Amino acid sequence: MSGGTPAMTKAIDLVTKATDEDKKGEYAEAQKLYEHGVQYFLHSLKYEANGERAKESIRVKCTTYLERAEQLKEYLLKKDKKKVKEGPSGGPKGKSSNGKESDSEEEGENAELKKMEKQLEGAIVENPNVKWSDVAGLEVAKEALKEAVILPIKFPHLFTGNRTPWRGILLFGPPGTGKSFLAKAVATEAKSTFLSVSSSDLMSKWLGESEKMVKSLFAVARGNKPAIIFIDEVDSLCGSRSDNESESARRVKTEFLVQMQGVGVDNSQVLVLGATNIPWQLDAAIRRRFEKRIYISLPEAQARTTMFKLHIGKTKTTVTDHEYRDLGERAKGYSGADISIVVRDALMMPVRKVQSATHFRTVSGPSPEDPTVTVHDLLEPCSPGSQGAMETTWMEIDGKKLLEPPITYKDLIKAIENTKPSVNDADLLKQVKFTEDFGQEG
Repeated sequence: MSGGTPAMTKAIDLVTKATDEDKKGEYAEAQKLYEHGVQYFLHSLKYEANGERAKESIRVKCTTYLERAEQLKEYLLKKDKKKVKEGPSGGPKGKSSNGKESDSEEEGENAELKKMEKQLEGAIVENPNVKWSDVAGLEVAKEALKEAVILPIKFPHLFTGNRTPWRGILLFGPPGTGKSFLAKAVATEAKSTFLSVSSSDLMSKWLGESEKMVKSLFAVARGNKPAIIFIDEVDSLCGSRSDNESESARRVKTEFLVQMQGVGVDNSQVLVLGATNIPWQLDAAIRRRFEKRIYISLPEAQARTTMFKLHIGKTKTTVTDHEYRDLGERAKGYSGADISIVVRDALMMPVRKVQSATHFRTVSGPSPEDPTVTVHDLLEPCSPGSQGAMETTWMEIDGKKLLEPPITYKDLIKAIENTKPSVNDADLLKQVKFTEDFGQEG
């Protein structure tokens, strides 16, 4: 590695001294020098002009030096008198006083990794049970995900030689557009192991443990192929690097980069699927690892119409197909999550009608206990001037005699008027700009 920037020169000087101190057995001094050197290496990455390959080499070396510093720290804390393994200078592996190779430290680390892998097995979602048909719209995104996940599993002979499936896919777009839902549909349709994690699952207050969790996550995925690692809000784990961030956060990003790259391991049939609402805050190197970046936009009118139907489901309603199409047009600018809230508000309208009614009338309808039987003594809320209206309240009638009022078109219109969209134009402009620079329309 040749010196370039002043920071790079200083970094090389520090790790050279660290290696010398390590060989002499001055472990406390070596640990400080390793950590100090890595800080300069990370700083120099911002100004490295020799391309991504050189940067990757620096990151790998950083990981090696940090691992060595962690080993020395543990050794010093335990005040263990046994000679520890030599550092990254290429010296012999650690020997015990009787000349036999000491495996105790390595065995301890392996046991710790196994323990973490056991914890992460809880992140495996057993059959999310979300089908493509449950996802309204997003046809381009669905096709891209089929190409990346379903086809390589079903037709592995098609993906040989230079034709390889995507290893990392980023789903980005405004909040509430169905990114997490789409990821679950992928796992269901691909019949893959689905590991769903967030940054909080991987971050630890203990030094060195977070990067081990990242390493264990990929180990669990490789042991349960085909596998999908889904990281929601990936920006909180892999945001842009800055001078103000902690050393721990930098190390986690470095480990994440190394694991996604898959140096020395077999990452075939392991897909990393990330989701974010703020893709512009992702670290540039992490962004590059997500080879396919798909914009999950706000739903079109047809998709919005379908969403209204899906959310109302089997609830009793008088809404016609024509009215559903009109609702889809009226909800322009609403996300899937917004439409869900609109429908939930509309579903409460019949309850409010019952609660505020001062008059009820007797009607015929399906029995609440057996819908196949028609009964003629049910009660429904009505206006005081309606024929057969009786002055009473919901508290005074028999609960089994109440006829459920249906959801009406007017109920949904009122709910739309009461619920504002959660995504504004300024947020959308940022998403569109990122798509133009780095993404693909979904």
